[in-house]
Amino acid sequence: MTQAASRPALGGIRRLAKAMDDVAAAGATVEQLASGFIWSEGPVWIENGRYLVFSDVPANTMYRWSEATGAEVFLKPSGYDGPPTAIFREPGSNGMALDARGDLIVCDHGNRALSKVDLATRKKSIILDRYQGKRFNSPNDLAITSSGAIYFTDPPYGFEGLNASPAKELAFNGVYLRRPDGAVVLVDETLTFPNGVALSPDETRLYVAVSDPEGPIIMAYDLGADGLPVRSSLFFDALALLKAGGPGLPDGMCLDAEGRLYATGPGGVLVITPQGELIGVIETGRPVANCAFGEDGQTLFLTSQDVLARVRLKTKGLI
Repeated sequence: MTQAASRPALGGIRRLAKAMDDVAAAGATVEQLASGFIWSEGPVWIENGRYLVFSDVPANTMYRWSEATGAEVFLKPSGYDGPPTAIFREPGSNGMALDARGDLIVCDHGNRALSKVDLATRKKSIILDRYQGKRFNSPNDLAITSSGAIYFTDPPYGFEGLNASPAKELAFNGVYLRRPDGAVVLVDETLTFPNGVALSPDETRLYVAVSDPEGPIIMAYDLGADGLPVRSSLFFDALALLKAGGPGLPDGMCLDAEGRLYATGPGGVLVITPQGELIGVIETGRPVANCAFGEDGQTLFLTSQDVLARVRLKTKGLI
């Protein structure tokens, strides 16, 4: 891959409402930091060390980026590490998040599991790979609560043939909750292609992106005391944006401290208020797979197809 020594501008911000002025200063631009990836994904900021880790899912590689060193291989293979197989189209790591102990929890496409990576040793171990005795499809993205519970999605994107793969053991593509005691509960089995997942600042609402070109939506789930939904609703419908030619589908997400959702989707990163109003789009000119806040909390990192990028914002993100 190449480093962006001169930090060229990759894109900018399309403002759809005055409220976007609270998010980004006039003239804010998207900087390209590195390029040469196949499909970059899963960024997460590591404050202890001041670096970002992210995935190139088809390349089965996890990268580390810092201001001093640029992007360099951190873990390879990041996912599947067995004998050659034709099962997988995307064998690597995907979405990632830090737990309270500082371990990196990874959605591991190739091992069809949630895995844990010790950042000091780069050793990986599987946490969870089955629901009711059946292997997961290819866990895609996750969000970790303050209590250590993990919400995660399990679409078939890791498989050649997707839903038609003979390796698929589950009849649905689920959204799950892994409780701190290790118990696993099915949250929703009705979504066609559940993908990105995020929690509101107070952890009472769960957002799940659906990356289905026939129904590109974001769902919202109001959570009860047991962490399970007490009601669900359509939060945002991106079909009109897709029909207008915006590149990409609903995918990874993050939030700022005010509860605004930064949701990748047709056109870039959609900035959406807690009430569901689209106020702006952060554009790179290509699909954006995921995003995460880092550095001082006001930098949004974007994994956008073949590049890693960032944009400085006025708001503080949840890290």
